Amino acid sequence: GDGPAPGVLGEAASGPERAVALLRHLADAYRSLSLFQCQEAIDAFERLPQAHFKSGWVLSQVGRAHYEMVRYSDALRAFKKAHDVEPHRLAGMELHSTILWHLKREVDLCHLAKRAVELDRASPYSCCVVGNAFSLQKEHDTALKFFCRAIQLAPDFAYAHTLCGHEHAAKDDFDNASKAYETALLHDPRHYNAWYGLGNIYFRQEKYSDAEVHMKRALRINSCSSPLHCYLGMALHRSRKNPQALEQLGEAIKIDPRNPLARFEKAQVLLSMDKSEAALAELQLLVEVAPKEGMVHLTMGKLYKKLGRPQEAVVHLTRALDLSPKDSQQIKAALLNLQRDRDDDEEEEL
Repeated sequence: GDGPAPGVLGEAASGPERAVALLRHLADAYRSLSLFQCQEAIDAFERLPQAHFKSGWVLSQVGRAHYEMVRYSDALRAFKKAHDVEPHRLAGMELHSTILWHLKREVDLCHLAKRAVELDRASPYSCCVVGNAFSLQKEHDTALKFFCRAIQLAPDFAYAHTLCGHEHAAKDDFDNASKAYETALLHDPRHYNAWYGLGNIYFRQEKYSDAEVHMKRALRINSCSSPLHCYLGMALHRSRKNPQALEQLGEAIKIDPRNPLARFEKAQVLLSMDKSEAALAELQLLVEVAPKEGMVHLTMGKLYKKLGRPQEAVVHLTRALDLSPKDSQQIKAALLNLQRDRDDDEEEEL
């Protein structure tokens, strides 16, 4: 719907009419969010009267909508406001902690974990927050203990099963990871994170057509996620389905122009299709967003060499050497090849 007409929530309507109109508006907004029509959900929630918009529940839903679209800083703002309004609200804290995990905010995540445990240490939400805090510190076994505890407290909590799966996957224990994701899907078949988790395992096992099937299942549920389009594009590229890969990576970039992985992968697809100039254009845009990524400079250096532009090649390869000491063998080899080519050219001129 278009949300309540001004008069319906206005003073003229009776109390019961206003309550029904409010509930209908909340239900419409929540339905949009459940269908992953995230922007529509946010717009609908924002049309609520301020007194209702500023409730902990609504702000948590707005935070979740931003989170599903991978707009982490907007999501974080909404969850912080929800906490200010209702400091005792635990539901939603598990997503709040996942956002801090993605943003690598260790200190904030530790504070959130401490607060969750103080509120209720026997809450499945608290266990997930603490688990995420250990996960960010790469303490995967301890994280697993807390996620398993969350499952003991709430066996049908799909997200806790998925978080278990992510930890197993981080330890390269693909069997247990798959079991955890499948259990999550038994409890909630629309839990796209678990479909993504299974797709990611297949991708890492180089079973690209299986990866493609599972990423598509995830995208059918949540089509507004830039990373999901990106990972599907990567699986398609590995299966040599380059036109479809470009389409998915283009969609990922359209949703989030600052998604660095999508641009890098798009450049790789273009390179494999011998579209050097188009690949260079993507990499030049990427360097603006991620100037400190050594792999980007290394790829640009090699591409400039291929395009017969040695000066620019040297600039980017030298930058790559500064940023990625771990790739120094590869970068030094590229620099040596470049020097050899230049020496050969000078000899030819003689």
